[in-house]
Amino acid sequence: MTETNVYTREPSKQDYASPVQFRFKINKLPLTEYFVQTCNLPSITLDEVSQPTRLQTIKLPGSTLSFGTLDLSFLVDENLNNYKELHDWMIGLGSPESDEQFAALLRTGNDRFAGSTASSAVTGSNIATPLNEGAIYSDATLTILNSKNIAKTEIRFKNVYPTALGSLSYDVKQSDVDYLQGSASFSYMYYEIVQVSTT
Repeated sequence: MTETNVYTREPSKQDYASPVQFRFKINKLPLTEYFVQTCNLPSITLDEVSQPTRLQTIKLPGSTLSFGTLDLSFLVDENLNNYKELHDWMIGLGSPESDEQFAALLRTGNDRFAGSTASSAVTGSNIATPLNEGAIYSDATLTILNSKNIAKTEIRFKNVYPTALGSLSYDVKQSDVDYLQGSASFSYMYYEIVQVSTT
C-alpha cells in the first residue's frame, strides 16, 4: 500500500486562479487584442489504443493529441476596425472572389510588431519558394496574472489562424446601449504552458 504524508504534500501556493486577471496578445491583430473581453485555455485530448486480450480489452495511451479551439470575444469599435482585421484575414485565407485575395494576404507580411521571427513579406505577385506562411499564421499568448496583476504563466499558441468570426446584431428596439461584441474562433498547431515567474 502506498503511504503518503499529507503535511509534506501541502502546496506552497494556495491562492486560487482568477478568471478576470489575464492579458491576450495576438501579433497579427493589435486592434482586436486591445478590446478582448473573454478568452479560453483550450482543452487537450489524448487518443487511446485498444489492445485485445483473451480476457478483456486493455486501453493504452495513444500518441496523438487533439487541441480544442481558441475562442475570443471582444468589444467592437465604432468603425469596425478590429472586426475588419479578422474579416480581412479570413477573406485572404478563403479567397472567395479570386486568388489575388490570397496573394494580397501574403503581401501583408507577418506580424505588425518589431522583433518578429517571420521571414520578410512577399512582394509583388511573385510568391517566394518555399511558400512564405508568415502572413497565414500568427503566434498568440495568453498571459495569466496573479492577485497583484503580475505575469506568472504564459500559454503560447503556435501557428494560429482564424476559423470563425461571429455575426454582429444591430437592434433599434433596445432601450439601453449594449455595445456590440464580436466573437472569433481559432485553430493552431499546439500550445505550451510556460512559467515566467514562480514567486
